Formats: sequence, C-alpha cells, structure tokens
Amino acid sequence: MADQGGQEKTERATPKKRRDERKKGHVAMSKDVVTVVSLMGIFCCLRLLFPIMYESLQDAMVFQISAVGKMEEMSFANQQQVGWNAVWVVVKCVFPLGLLSIAFAVVGTGVQTRFLFTWDPLKFKLSKLNPLKGIKNLFSLKQVVELLKASLKILILGVILYNILKDQIIVIAQMMDLPLTSSGTYVLKEIFSMVLKIGMVFAAIAGFDFFYQHWSFEKDMKMTKEEVKEEFKQTEGDPKVKGKIRSIQQSMARSRMMQAVPDADVIIRNPTHYAVALRYDLDHDNAPIVIAKGQDHIALKIVEVGEQHGVKILENKPLARGLYASTPLNSEIPAEYYGVVAEILVEIFRMNNKLK
Repeated sequence: MADQGGQEKTERATPKKRRDERKKGHVAMSKDVVTVVSLMGIFCCLRLLFPIMYESLQDAMVFQISAVGKMEEMSFANQQQVGWNAVWVVVKCVFPLGLLSIAFAVVGTGVQTRFLFTWDPLKFKLSKLNPLKGIKNLFSLKQVVELLKASLKILILGVILYNILKDQIIVIAQMMDLPLTSSGTYVLKEIFSMVLKIGMVFAAIAGFDFFYQHWSFEKDMKMTKEEVKEEFKQTEGDPKVKGKIRSIQQSMARSRMMQAVPDADVIIRNPTHYAVALRYDLDHDNAPIVIAKGQDHIALKIVEVGEQHGVKILENKPLARGLYASTPLNSEIPAEYYGVVAEILVEIFRMNNKLK
C-alpha cells in the first residue's frame, strides 16, 4: 500500500489519527458478529416466549370465531372490532420480538464500536459518487473476502438443510397420521435444532470475520513516515516556528532583565565574559538576589546599562563565574558566597550612605 508520493504505509496509526477516524465513524466492526448475535438471541427468546405466544394466538382465534358466530350482521363496527383484536394479538406477539432484535443488534454493534454514535457517515460527500472508486472497490480484497464468506454461508446452509431433510424425510411423511399438536411440536423442535447448528457454524465464520475486519482496519489505518512527521508538526508545532517563538520569548526575557539592572546595588564582572547584577534590600531581602546575569555580549550590555545608571561595577572573576553558574535569575545567592558578597555590599552601602 502506498500514498501519492510513492511511500509505503509502514507505520502504525497514531492515537490522533485513531481519534480523528473514530469521529468520522471509521472503526473496526464485523457485520457477521451482529448478525449471529441477533439471530441466536432472537431465536432463544422465541423459544422462551413461544408458549405464551401460542396461548395468545389460540385464545385470539377462539375469540374471533366465537365473536363472528354470535354476530347477527357484519356491520362496519363489528368488523372493526374483530380487526382491532387481530391487530392487537399480532402486536402483542411480534412487537416484543422486534424490540429484542433491535436490542441485540445495538449490543452487537455497540460492544465492537464502544457504542460510538456519529452523524458523519450520513453526510453527503461527492467522493461517494465517484464511479471509478466504486469499480475499484468491486475488485478489492475486502469484496473478494465478502464474496467468499457469502458463498461459504450458502454452501454450509445447503449442506445442513440437506442432511436434516435427508434424515427426517420419512419421519415428516409419517407425521401426517399424528395429531396436529404432536406433529407441530416435533417440527418446531427440529427447526430450533437446525437453527442452533447453523448458528454455531455462522458463529465460527463471524469469529474469523471479526479478526479479519480488525486486521483490515489496522492495515487501512497505517501511515507513511511523512504523514507521521506532518502530524507531529501539527500536534507539537513546527520546529522552526517553535524556535522563533522561543527566540522571541528569550528576547522579551532579556529586555525585562535589562530593565531591572538600574535597581542593582552592584555588578560583578569577569571582565567581559560574565556579568552578574545583585540587589540587596536590607528591609525585605533575606540575602542578595541576582536580578540580571549574562555572558559575552549580554554581559557587556548589562555592564553598559549599569554604567549609564551609576551602578557600582567590580571585577571579580571567580565570584562572577560562580554566581553565574550556581544562581538562577531572581534567586538568592548560595550561602557559600555570603561572606564575599557581604564585604562588597558593606563597602558600597557605606559609600552610598545606606548603612546607619
């Protein structure tokens, strides 16, 4: 399987593609499983409900015959009454089976699709009217498998019916001499036995179809390496765009940092590679705080801004390197630098008359 660019679809579908396809109603589902569940379920219910249905039909027929016999004339009202009684009996016998068949179909479908409900498959799409696509689908592997399954079902059904009728043809002929109740019971028993045998065989076919549908679905869902990359870009963002955003963010952060440099009490430099601006408020800070730091051209910029605003600048290579490497921006300096920095700040505060 290949895409338009000739790349093979070798990659498993990503979670995003699975979610998108699920929203469109594309999920792995075997219709044979739904058919078998509905068939076996409705016949089991029919077997349980048959005595009640038989009594209802018997009572209805007795009522209808007796009612017609008592009527002096077949007026419209009398005909309407007889008709409504007949309709009510049919509804009472057939309606529960209809609801049960719908319930079995919903359960058989819902369990496979995790009860997915979407209107997307019902939307009109011009691609559905493409005759070339329709002809291509006629000769696809999926249609070949469906044809083989249908042929296999017909063959199995014919074999089962032939074997049953071959063994029972003489018995069925002899039942003409038996009471109607006995012959009817026997026929119904054989019908249920036949349905059970057919259902077991069809269940095996449905099991095969279930695994085939999942295999086919996974095959159709596969992606090319390029598709995976494009999806990653859409999900995580284009690396170039992310790099540009990160650059802008860093530029804004540097701008805010430079605005804080005038508030520094001292700038420690080394002498051109590193620069660290410290602020220490005697009333609010527990320790000196690094409010700006940088290396190379950023260090030179910090020094330039500090000179413009009269901030004291000292050269101390070990201290500048140490503070730059160990202290995050807007954080207190480590305790190991308290002594050295304290001596520097005391001298500066005395010069600026900040110490009482």
